[in-house]
Amino acid sequence: MNMRSPNHGIFIDESDIMNEYEVDEEELPDADEEGDSGGEEIFDEDDSIHIFTGHTDMVNTVACSPTDPSLVATGGEDEKGFLWMINRGDWAPLLEGHGDSISSLSFSPDGQLLASGGLDGVVKVWDIATGDLRCTLEGPTHETEDIKGVPPGGFQWVRWHPEGHFILAGGSKDSSVWMWNVDRPSFPYVFTGHANRVTCADFTPDGRKICSGSEDATMKIWNPRTSENIHVVIDHESSKRTSSYHNETEGSNNIEKPKGVTCMAITSDSSLALTGSRDGSVHLVNILTGKVVTSFREHSESVECVVFEASSRRDKWRAATVGMDGKLIIWDSQYPYPWHICNHEDGITSLLWLAMGNIATGSLDGKVRLWNSRSGECVRTLSGHSDAIQSIAVSSNGDFLVSVSDDKTSRVFEIAEFNRP
Repeated sequence: MNMRSPNHGIFIDESDIMNEYEVDEEELPDADEEGDSGGEEIFDEDDSIHIFTGHTDMVNTVACSPTDPSLVATGGEDEKGFLWMINRGDWAPLLEGHGDSISSLSFSPDGQLLASGGLDGVVKVWDIATGDLRCTLEGPTHETEDIKGVPPGGFQWVRWHPEGHFILAGGSKDSSVWMWNVDRPSFPYVFTGHANRVTCADFTPDGRKICSGSEDATMKIWNPRTSENIHVVIDHESSKRTSSYHNETEGSNNIEKPKGVTCMAITSDSSLALTGSRDGSVHLVNILTGKVVTSFREHSESVECVVFEASSRRDKWRAATVGMDGKLIIWDSQYPYPWHICNHEDGITSLLWLAMGNIATGSLDGKVRLWNSRSGECVRTLSGHSDAIQSIAVSSNGDFLVSVSDDKTSRVFEIAEFNRP
């Protein structure tokens, strides 16, 4: 006897039937519901247009050339750096020589040199045209142990002077900021005075001052020509100098517990600095006077990154802050409260203010998100990474965003529609 399927005209012979089972029709999924994946693992959509897989360990840092929109540099826990080109897989010079993780990368303003800072306590400067090592800048090494015999550790950040071939680096346990002229690399300038690691610093855009923030909960302003400390930031609620303008009050005794500065941004007119802290506070500082202008305390956990909109100046500014509490907070000088609070499901590690009023964030959930700074709306989520994002950068023409992750990869996303007028 043959049975005919009423829908497809297929004939089934009874001898082909092995077993019969009763099925409860209520347990069957509807046609528009997602069915079984067939035992195959389901992956998130990958929005990237290029993946660089040269690293063999977590990737810590990324920098895009200021002059070549396709040139990218990455560095990681594998003690290696790479130069590579977007959408070109046959060119990736290896930058070797560091004895520990590469923690920071920075191109010179003219795009001719690349500085790599490592936890081995040295900065290496590379010639982009040839890929050759131009010089090695030695900072605190394992030979300069403290009184307890503990090595000072290496550099966590590297910055270039906006006009000349001067490099700034820091982050070691020696609590100093180091500066070199790459044309005379054997003679470093050392800025001393902090009582703990210097977690962030930069030249002001006019090149006339250096601002530094430390785990000792102070911000210092320096004269780069003389190494003179011009200002130690004064708490806006205090009439005297203090080492804890970033602090937290704990316990019944109202004890101040310093948490330390984690990040910094400076306005394009060199007038204001914005600092974030482990205690979740954010302070706006007048660089000329060394005084705190105002403070914000909307974050509940460590502030990881702060940034100004490019056009910001002393009398009119907009800024963004992100933290481990998963908040992106957008601030406007015209309002005393947050302009927008944009929530992530996980902590945020990286932040950029793009053109056209958009902001990019990188998160521990492996996603890059683009936000409209005016509306607070998330306009795009970029997927592809399978682990936490550590750093993001944008190409010089604004067409591409590059992210690096603990998943050992670097990914390129096309963002031209969100970053061009």
